[in-house]
Amino acid sequence: MSYSVRMQSHTVREEVPVRDPRRWWILAVLCLSLLVLVVDNTVLNLAIPALMTDLGATPSDIQWVLDAYILVFAGLLLTSGALSDRYGRRRMLLIGLALFGGASLLALVVQEPWHLIAVRALMGVGGALLMPSTLSILITVFAEDERRKAFAAWSAVAMVGVIAGPTVGGFLLDQYWWGSIFLANVPIAIVAIIAALLLMPESKGPARAIDPLGAVLSTVGMSALVYAIIAGPVDGWSEPRVLIAVGLAVVGLIAFIVWERRTEHPMLPLGLFRDRRFSGASFSIVLLSFGTGALLLMLTQYLQLVQGYTPIKAGLALLPYAVAAALFNAVGAGLGQRVSNRLLIAVGLVVIAAGFCVIAFLDADSSYGTLIAGLLIMGVGGGLAGPAAYTTLLGAVPPQHAGVGSALNDTVQQVGMALSVAVLGSVLASVYTGRMPESAPDAARESIAGAVALGDPGIIAAAREAFVTAMALGSWIAVAFSLAAVALALIMLPRTKPAAPAAPTADPTPELAKTTTH
Repeated sequence: MSYSVRMQSHTVREEVPVRDPRRWWILAVLCLSLLVLVVDNTVLNLAIPALMTDLGATPSDIQWVLDAYILVFAGLLLTSGALSDRYGRRRMLLIGLALFGGASLLALVVQEPWHLIAVRALMGVGGALLMPSTLSILITVFAEDERRKAFAAWSAVAMVGVIAGPTVGGFLLDQYWWGSIFLANVPIAIVAIIAALLLMPESKGPARAIDPLGAVLSTVGMSALVYAIIAGPVDGWSEPRVLIAVGLAVVGLIAFIVWERRTEHPMLPLGLFRDRRFSGASFSIVLLSFGTGALLLMLTQYLQLVQGYTPIKAGLALLPYAVAAALFNAVGAGLGQRVSNRLLIAVGLVVIAAGFCVIAFLDADSSYGTLIAGLLIMGVGGGLAGPAAYTTLLGAVPPQHAGVGSALNDTVQQVGMALSVAVLGSVLASVYTGRMPESAPDAARESIAGAVALGDPGIIAAAREAFVTAMALGSWIAVAFSLAAVALALIMLPRTKPAAPAAPTADPTPELAKTTTH
């Protein structure tokens, strides 16, 4: 019962959230902000030849152009999530969009490779501030009974962006110069900033002391971990700088956990991991992201270097995956009202494993129909499991920690993607090299791209056979990871039935104060 007057001198005011009438417009802005990040990350790989030609970038420079963003982004996610809780989620979203768009504009005037590396690092700062805010604002704007649909839209946009990036990038690079892929970010960022200012309410967690040591330790630990995962398969795990990165990651993350357990105002509430919903969903998302990363890592090379597709055609060829995922995100959101998240996650992961089984049987002469079958199956699995996993994880996060919870969701996705590149990248490289004739030139034995560049039909045929053999083994490893994720979800996630939807509130005001007596 609500009271409009104070009944006694001792009262407690309880805020009851009410649906924001602009919430679906706000979701559109959040999805637009997410889209600019996802497309930018997938499109840059296509510009590598142009960067090497126009800027004189070496392979080492190119690696740093790609990695500078990832290292800064992954390292700052937890810190930026905590800052958004403390200073305002909309504020961090706006700052992130401004930094990302401004850095994209700076990319147009770079003259040296190190200029572009610095710009990409600045874009990583913007992305780290922006990404957690997209989910934390979603949590605060949508009531629990509508949140699953919002997560489905959010993850569908992320999936479409991953696939659409190469297509959009291929078109821009065909028609214009490499700077166009950065210039495209600017108008999108401007539109998102204006829409956020007009539509979004500000939200914060309760005022808490800042945890600067926790921020430093998490940044160092996560950056070092991601660097080690990236560099280990390329440089070798015994390389001194890789060993230093591993040591920094271990020391930094252990020190972070110890400090967060002892400090009075921790940046990351470690008690979240005692909730089986949170920890189980975290591991599920790591392995879901592993599957997505594995698929793109293998198929982008397979389509262009084995089947001979252009970048635009390769991007379009992957669209069935995005379409199926987007459609079944909506199906999964609807099923989530009737069956448990635990079951949806497990079934989705089994379907993903079945998709990888189809991919494992592709060879150099396979038809596109076989590939479409695998892509559709994997899209269905991702669509069923994704919204359920995000809903489970973020449903376990208290509203006052929405920023940090969203940042953790983004962090585990980054770890999953990085793991897929590290594990399957190593498998592809070692099996490919082992299957190539010893008489082949070193460039051809190093990579299929090097073999294709030589132009020798015999070497190219051998390289394509070696690659599909490596891809088959990588696919079976992905099957094993997916099935392990099923077992993990069934063991760790609690058996809970879907909650009955809350009755909608007719009051259009942002919140209703309710007073009760002690």
